[in-house]
Amino acid sequence: MEAGLRSFDLRMPEEHNRRLVDHVSTYLFTPTENARKNLEKENVWGKIFVTGNTVIDAVMQHLPLAEKKSKVLEKIGFDEFALATAHRTQNVDNPAVLRNFVEAFLEAPIPVVYPVHPRTQRRLRQHRMWKKLVASKNVQTLPPLGHFDFLLLMKECRIIITDSGGIQEEATAPPLRKPVLVARLYTERPEAVNAGFAKVIGVNKELVLASMSQTLKEEANLPAVSPFGDGNAGKCIVDIVETK
Repeated sequence: MEAGLRSFDLRMPEEHNRRLVDHVSTYLFTPTENARKNLEKENVWGKIFVTGNTVIDAVMQHLPLAEKKSKVLEKIGFDEFALATAHRTQNVDNPAVLRNFVEAFLEAPIPVVYPVHPRTQRRLRQHRMWKKLVASKNVQTLPPLGHFDFLLLMKECRIIITDSGGIQEEATAPPLRKPVLVARLYTERPEAVNAGFAKVIGVNKELVLASMSQTLKEEANLPAVSPFGDGNAGKCIVDIVETK
């Protein structure tokens, strides 16, 4: 599942793992036609099926539950906010990049809600950025969140700033439809960019701030459908496996 994703950034461990797994798999279920083309170019041996991604299934199934069960919004001290995450090795293990993120969040044109990955928190403490971040009135740090809590924050935020891959897909689900600023140099989800949901903005502080301001000023006119499926990927995959 999720076969054929390629960032072409070999600094990412996921890029190596994806290629290895794709080339030993018998069945490859891709989220998009673009992912299928990536596999065909690499001449994989397995059978390829375009099914969409179960990430979209999960959002559509779980958001109603999240709205009933999650209490995370009671903890948020802002009426409107940007949602941020950062955990990539090439970002958080680089003190200069990490400092860019911190300073961008401190100066952001909208308050930032920031669930902090354990690895990131260790690096923030190591490089003496943590106290400044948690003391800011423009940033609210949170511990790592469960799926329901994070889904609800995605639904209620104005924009998302992230170096995550999965979030780029989740944000395109019809119940969410949020603009995503990808704090990386590349993405393995170009479909989100091409559809207008995501923008790759790099890791420079000034670019992050400028992109946030521009996105907040623009009237969101995002597609009604996700480029990663219609919420039936799981059923499609099961049907294929049962008949092969």
